[in-house]
Amino acid sequence: MGLPFQCFYQHTGIFLLLVSSLIFAEGGKILVVPQDGSHWLSMRPVVGKLQQNGHEVVVVVPSTNLYLKPKEPQNYTVKEYPVRYTEENYSVVLKSFVNAHISEESILNKIISIHQSTLEITKLFLSNCESLFHNKDMMQYLRESKFDVVFTDPVLMCGPIIAEYLSVPSVYFLRGLFCGMDSEATQCPNPPSYIPRPFLNHSDQMTFAQRVKNMLVHLLEVIFCKPILFLFEELANEILQKKVTATDLLRRGSVWLMRFDFVFEFPRPVMPNMVFIGGINCDQKQKLSQRDVTVVDLLRQGSIWLLRFDFVLDYPRPLMPNIIVIGGVNCAHKKLTQVGHAVFLILALIDVRVRKCGILYCG
Repeated sequence: MGLPFQCFYQHTGIFLLLVSSLIFAEGGKILVVPQDGSHWLSMRPVVGKLQQNGHEVVVVVPSTNLYLKPKEPQNYTVKEYPVRYTEENYSVVLKSFVNAHISEESILNKIISIHQSTLEITKLFLSNCESLFHNKDMMQYLRESKFDVVFTDPVLMCGPIIAEYLSVPSVYFLRGLFCGMDSEATQCPNPPSYIPRPFLNHSDQMTFAQRVKNMLVHLLEVIFCKPILFLFEELANEILQKKVTATDLLRRGSVWLMRFDFVFEFPRPVMPNMVFIGGINCDQKQKLSQRDVTVVDLLRQGSIWLLRFDFVLDYPRPLMPNIIVIGGVNCAHKKLTQVGHAVFLILALIDVRVRKCGILYCG
């Protein structure tokens, strides 16, 4: 059974080690180019820790944002630049984007809705990047500051473009990139016959029909991604004065810090500069209490209990609602309907455990 909790500060130490390895002098200068929303909620504690460890950290943010503007004084420097849209415009576009992802639709309709809303919000964030590059005072400040590294979430390409423009190495902090761009940029194997595509809920062990469906979605990704990437490639060509692709820019990343836990993901080959740092996603967990903890206290943390005995053969007893009897799953694989039901239940509950970060006991 995997560990149910992740220790935030242990993973933060990995960040500090990796970022510091790119900086030859003690106390380097780090430029942070964040992505608004949940991306920044995961990155913000790391940025604060970098400043506490003696680095000079500068975060560039647009004037209109959701979470980027600090509500209280921070120990790092925040540089703000004006943008062309208002908070009302931003709220409307963001709401449309979120609704497209959570709506109950068929796979095809869902892909179309997500594509339209993604294209709309991409254009908004593209205007962010354009405003930054066309702000002469801000760009002069960035050039004269002589940063050692760019720490960024590359999901919408502005960070990689800035790193290339300033000719400094970059460290990526991300959950993943759409359309398998992370695999393509790092040259990791990503065969459609093995790697499940988004929205299909397939495992890495697919039937022939599922593989065909997976391949069709993979082909649709090319149509989905090309208009989005083209927008940023045009901007990059203008700023860098040379023709580059999104893949070329992403390949400049020195270290990829991947915010998912390999325990919960399907197995995949990765490159040596890709590091799994699961456990840092939006919410910072509270520290464990220092009080004495008994075995009973630990067992009480179980969200669901699967008991492998048959209530027909055992003596009657009162059970709590989170205790489920799954008799018939004991060593031998008998061809009983109940076993099939139990396996289905276990898979469903494991999915709940992944989503809710609870503890699943089976005894």
